[in-house]
Amino acid sequence: MQIRSLETGRGWGWITEGFDLFRRSALLWIAIALLYTVVTSAISMIPLLGTAALTIIQPVLGAGFLVACRELANGRELRIDQLFEGFRNKTQPLLTVGLLTFAGYVAIMMLVGGAFMLFGGVEAASGVFTGNYPEPHTREEAMPLALGVLASVLVGLALAVPLAMASWFAPALVWFDNLPAFDAMKQSLQGCWKNVLPFMLYGLILGVLLIVAVLPFGLGLLVLIPAAVCSVYVSYLDIFADTP
Repeated sequence: MQIRSLETGRGWGWITEGFDLFRRSALLWIAIALLYTVVTSAISMIPLLGTAALTIIQPVLGAGFLVACRELANGRELRIDQLFEGFRNKTQPLLTVGLLTFAGYVAIMMLVGGAFMLFGGVEAASGVFTGNYPEPHTREEAMPLALGVLASVLVGLALAVPLAMASWFAPALVWFDNLPAFDAMKQSLQGCWKNVLPFMLYGLILGVLLIVAVLPFGLGLLVLIPAAVCSVYVSYLDIFADTP
């Protein structure tokens, strides 16, 4: 599979073209985003298992969004039920992507905790996790906690960013290119890495838009969620498709 390396400015192009695709059927996209929000909110409220279940099925729902993007981009009808297309086809590899992603985040949490204990000390770590850490009064007393926090942040970022890259295009590569879950995540990681500069610009713009979207009681997310998914579809075509 050919993976293209694009100029930095394409990060902005993905945003604008994603919004263009959203505007073709804005009301239906908002309805799909509302249904997605209701479904994911209900799943997240499941005691103990909610977060894990939501992480695992995200690629399945993501594939549904991407199917809707392709249908609309090719001049066909956008339908609300397309959100659940991933539960009708290719469910197993999509769920595998979710399972691998969830396992990755669990491993990262364990390594972050280990880094905190290693650099911050067992006493600092146990105090933070139990809520009984004594308030430091001197620089020497505060140093273990500061080192532990810094080490945790660095380890977390160093591991979470590649995992996010690996899962970013994986649903699209499973659905459109029929790749197995692990191969899709590997190709996704390579595609993001080869385009790290446009992705930095893209992420910065998307972060600003996210802040704006949550201000009006989060209602802006009903626009940003489908527009962002449309931008993922656009960037997938740019980087991976044979005929972008």
